[in-house]
Amino acid sequence: MIAGILLAAGRASRYGGAKLAAPLAGEGGSVGVVACRNLVAALPYSVAVVRPGDAALAAALQRAGAQVIACPDADRGMGTSLAFAVAAAHTADGWVVALADMPWVGPSTMRAVAAAVAAGAEVAAPFHRGARGHPVGFGRVCLPALLALAGDEGARGIVAAWGGRVRRIDVDDPGCLRDVDRPADLEGGRA
Repeated sequence: MIAGILLAAGRASRYGGAKLAAPLAGEGGSVGVVACRNLVAALPYSVAVVRPGDAALAAALQRAGAQVIACPDADRGMGTSLAFAVAAAHTADGWVVALADMPWVGPSTMRAVAAAVAAGAEVAAPFHRGARGHPVGFGRVCLPALLALAGDEGARGIVAAWGGRVRRIDVDDPGCLRDVDRPADLEGGRA
């Protein structure tokens, strides 16, 4: 069983706050909800990690189908939140780590990453026109490294350690490269 992990515990400081609640034109929901729905469509067992006290986002992500957990140490950074979420889903055979500010990643891309992990890839990632995108999948062999994450780096170091052994999945999904950092990033809808 491959679990989905949705990282939704950031402060959104570059955006100016509450970016995951921003409505996404033509998508029938907010940035975070659409990202969550896409992940759950690909991986029905998905865990979304949020900041403590973010009840509105937690409720919205739960309605979108994720199991929602609040990371008490979310202020320490993405790595800390990711380790917390993986610990909550530690019985899985692998994890597909998606970012809640990337609502345009298609479920088919997420399924392809999950399938690569299920087939034995230790680390797998989608590539669109030669550029590595998200989400990134991790096999069970990565569990100790994922649980040891702390601070704000996330899993970048784990992916770098695998280097040329990252299973490359070529996709026709420009959404795997597109995130929301600033309000202007919401213009133009789906790529």
